[in-house]
Amino acid sequence: MSNLKYSSKILLFGEYCIVINSCGFAIPYCLYKGSLRLNAGNKDRDSQKKILGFIEYLKKKVKNLPDFDWININKDKKNNLFFKSNIPQGYGLGSSGALVAAFYNRYVKNKILLDEKLTKNKIQILRNIFSEMESYFHGESSGIDPLNCYLGLPILIKSQNEIQITKMPEEKVLGYGGIFILDSGNSSDTSSMVSVFFRKMEDENFNFMMKNQFTKYSKICINEFLKGNINSLFKSIKILSEITLNNFQPMIPKKFAKLWDQGIRTNDYFFKLCGSGGGGFLLGFTLDIENTFKTLEDYKKEIIYKF
Repeated sequence: MSNLKYSSKILLFGEYCIVINSCGFAIPYCLYKGSLRLNAGNKDRDSQKKILGFIEYLKKKVKNLPDFDWININKDKKNNLFFKSNIPQGYGLGSSGALVAAFYNRYVKNKILLDEKLTKNKIQILRNIFSEMESYFHGESSGIDPLNCYLGLPILIKSQNEIQITKMPEEKVLGYGGIFILDSGNSSDTSSMVSVFFRKMEDENFNFMMKNQFTKYSKICINEFLKGNINSLFKSIKILSEITLNNFQPMIPKKFAKLWDQGIRTNDYFFKLCGSGGGGFLLGFTLDIENTFKTLEDYKKEIIYKF
């Protein structure tokens, strides 16, 4: 079996926007990876059980799915197939997306290959397939996580039917500012957070906020980031961080609400959700990494991009 590894992903902008057919911007994050393996040991039993459940789901969910190589799937299943990964689960980094991408590559007949010319139509076909496959793990999936994991490239989501491969602005390795992730210390369940979100969308005020404020500033942040307009980006990031703090409970872990607010008040750093929220990582933006990391010295952090 190929040891091809699939990277985790980070949705820099667009959490919850993409589920209401709006914008998003996702990047691969290569620090964490996973690959399909055989001969699961005792420590791999949970992963093996997850794979078995996923396979049973795919057998029943025949609509809108490609033709799978069931001979090899069943053969590998007997040889204790599992997903070997260091991607933390429930942390907003696409652990299930990487698994889905690996499964697609390994077992789908006539799959869309990465060395093909990836037209807009092919990207959309992939997203639709991945949406159906990943729904096993989250109840409902946009398909963006496994798409990003499979492509291994930044993707810009303009709407549900308009997705394109793009490039990151050139990173300044010696830059003073940057984007980082902060470990909340607890995992979260994506499906439960998504359910909370859709219940919130039934409220007229929350619905209005999402469609007229949250998506607006998410789009502005994406545009400013891709253009490299860092000062303009941070003005919008602050507003987006405030909107999130005021409207996204319980997506923001309670013990981090004060820290979140502190960043806004001091202009030292600005947090946003990393994925569905509720735990996992928080996504941070700062113009002064050294000073911010001193402020947040009690927390586990990782720099993912420098300005």
